[in-house]
Amino acid sequence: MPSFLSPPASPNSFARRLRQGWHGRVLSLLASRRVDVLLLLVAVVWGSSYLAAKTLTDTVGVTVILSLRFLITTAALVVIALIWNRRKAGLRESAIGVVLGLTQAAVLILETHGIAGTSATNAGLIISLVVVFTPVAESIAFRVKLPRMVLGAGVIAVVGVCLLVSEDGLATPTPGDTLMLASAIVRAVHVTAVSGLTRGRAYSPLTLTLVQSAVCAVVYTAADHTGVLAAIRTFHPTQWLGVFYLGLACSVFAFLVQTWAIQQTSASRASLLMGTEPIWAVLIGLTIGQDTLALLGLLGAALIITGTYLGLRAETRHRNQQEPTLPGASHAPSLPARKSILRWGTGSRFRGASFSWSLFRNPSIRRALGRRG
Repeated sequence: MPSFLSPPASPNSFARRLRQGWHGRVLSLLASRRVDVLLLLVAVVWGSSYLAAKTLTDTVGVTVILSLRFLITTAALVVIALIWNRRKAGLRESAIGVVLGLTQAAVLILETHGIAGTSATNAGLIISLVVVFTPVAESIAFRVKLPRMVLGAGVIAVVGVCLLVSEDGLATPTPGDTLMLASAIVRAVHVTAVSGLTRGRAYSPLTLTLVQSAVCAVVYTAADHTGVLAAIRTFHPTQWLGVFYLGLACSVFAFLVQTWAIQQTSASRASLLMGTEPIWAVLIGLTIGQDTLALLGLLGAALIITGTYLGLRAETRHRNQQEPTLPGASHAPSLPARKSILRWGTGSRFRGASFSWSLFRNPSIRRALGRRG
């Protein structure tokens, strides 16, 4: 039958085709941008972790939360290691994992106590300073020149922190804000230690992450084993949901997504997507967490986000310019490659620090991930 003789489509069928077309376009866009979507989802998860931790610290002790969280993370990583990892850890590798696990335990106890003493919004913004602190720590430790833009970005971010904690006028930071700042500094030192201890060695990130997680679980459980046992008996479903969210979503999920994503995208694109974490922390804290910021606080938040973004861009550009030529290279992965391998999942989150992820296209580095090249 000619089309002009066909009965007109009913309004319902037209609306159905319109919805199907819209859904199809959305699904097509998500499929083509699945790497970006997943990396952005990791940033959202990390941004929400501050509110999740803040909610838990209002009802139970910090050490108990960290103990349960890392017991869950360790159990999940053991299962993944049994399925995925194809190599046995050496004695030196395990020993380094223990040392880094102890420094990581120190970072997280500072961070979680800081979250308990400040708002989720402030915590997410202040800890993002690790993006500018880490290049400074590396510059001092390895005697390398620091890009000027990183220094400028650091100044902008620090001014932002001063405004953020000042509320309606210049004031002394709260103990929680101070602990978050200390946590960012210690975390930068921890990341630099990871780089120094693993430089030039093809260690498995899964093995090191597992060892560090196990060390954290042992340390925190030993510190308050009676509180942990009491929590296991008395926790209600909402509290268990928060702990599992921190242990699985913020650590294991992020590890798995990044392990896959680094072989699919560029260093710059991944870094910028992950660097949106403080933005999500602010949005989630102000909306779901019902935090409030005065005018100076909002200005400080904007400066922190701007500073970390500029530092991220400058540090990524600097590292990309120093990437070695991979074809035929016989030497071990470079410093940025080693750090990007090992930083995943070692703590509460990766924090969006920018490293040369494109180096993972090298088969030798992919084997370092516990996979066949």
